[in-house]
Amino acid sequence: MNRNALVVRGGWDGHMPVETTDSFIPFLEANGFTVRVEEGTSVYTDDAYLATVDLIVQVNTMSSITPEEFAGLQRAVLSGTGMAGWHGGIADSYRDNADYLHMIGGQFAHHAGKHPDERTGGQEDSYIPYTVHITEYGKTHPITQGIDDFDLVTEQYWVLSDEYNDVLATTTQEARPWDAWNRPVTSPAIWTRQWGKGRIFVSAPGHRLEVVQSRPVRTIIERGLLWAARA
Repeated sequence: MNRNALVVRGGWDGHMPVETTDSFIPFLEANGFTVRVEEGTSVYTDDAYLATVDLIVQVNTMSSITPEEFAGLQRAVLSGTGMAGWHGGIADSYRDNADYLHMIGGQFAHHAGKHPDERTGGQEDSYIPYTVHITEYGKTHPITQGIDDFDLVTEQYWVLSDEYNDVLATTTQEARPWDAWNRPVTSPAIWTRQWGKGRIFVSAPGHRLEVVQSRPVRTIIERGLLWAARA
């Protein structure tokens, strides 16, 4: 059965939106998707086309969306189009649109940094070692089943979220002497969300190409793309 996937990418180049999405296009095509790529959000106003889309893959960090574009995106998801993405490309996309944040279920708030004395002013200042913990629910979910807790050295997202998410994995921000918080804080790292008839999948890990290509992050995202797509 042939299905349609729409890749919407752009925003901050530091998240490598072109390179990361390009790396998944062959996987989607091998799984029966015809893939269309758009370098912006104007396609979300095309209701006739979106009605044919089974999966939206969005990697569009720190961008903006017009009310008309968001309304089209929301209509598509409510009607059954799946939506998936990683890192800031989905969880830090349209900060000024509360309805988008409500639909996605998690918003980037912070990533902890190295000790101030170790920082040099580059992205690496926020690359720290941490563990992604698979939840009890995640151990039985098709996206994360069979995957053990795993370690990363990259940005660790502190995510503002709500209890409607189905959380497959978490990560805990430790409280260190130079941090503003004084106790550990656990945030969702991988989650799904049902929105109307549409399924949403989010992986907070995914800062750059080397992260989405690492195992098991790559496996989780691949499974998440297939899970989110319209059944």
